[in-house]
Amino acid sequence: MIAAVRGTVEGKTLDSLFVAVGGVTLRIFVPLTTLGKHNPGEQAHLHTYLLVREDALTLYGFSTADDRDTFEVLLSVSGVGPRIGIALLSGMSGPTLRDAVLSEDLARLTLAPGVGRKLAARLVLELRPRFEKMGGELLPAGAGGSSGNVRAQVIEALTGLGYSAPQAAAAVRTLPEDASGSIEELIMRALRNLGPE
Repeated sequence: MIAAVRGTVEGKTLDSLFVAVGGVTLRIFVPLTTLGKHNPGEQAHLHTYLLVREDALTLYGFSTADDRDTFEVLLSVSGVGPRIGIALLSGMSGPTLRDAVLSEDLARLTLAPGVGRKLAARLVLELRPRFEKMGGELLPAGAGGSSGNVRAQVIEALTGLGYSAPQAAAAVRTLPEDASGSIEELIMRALRNLGPE
């Protein structure tokens, strides 16, 4: 695994940097936030992730190790490939992305090209537990708003997953009035109440 690259920037494209390292020039795909920090002739130190596929070896680079680690976690989500991972990190840093997932800010996540509400909802469901472990605790459900607000968030998440508004509302109505737990737990309980399609 190539964990980092240090060398001279020889050129750049709209999505990558060409970095000369020990007589070899590497093409490293980077988010826009990293691309804007480097110009030809300057020294660059990039934290990298090497993606190995049957037909290609592709190197992705980031200004910080945190962004690289966040990119690696993003790739674990079904439906998220390197292109979407780079798009997400082009609009926000790793900590900002984690904050968007932890606060279930679907609007911010869908600003990235290729990320619709359904994928944004999947990112929240799959990544929130992992991001909580990486750092940053989330307030319990209801701590930041009323029970009605929490239920509205559950309905929004279910519609983001492709269910109709009436289906989502019916599933949320089956939850007990005093239902507690994280938003994710309530979404999972509502999904179980929806049953097989």
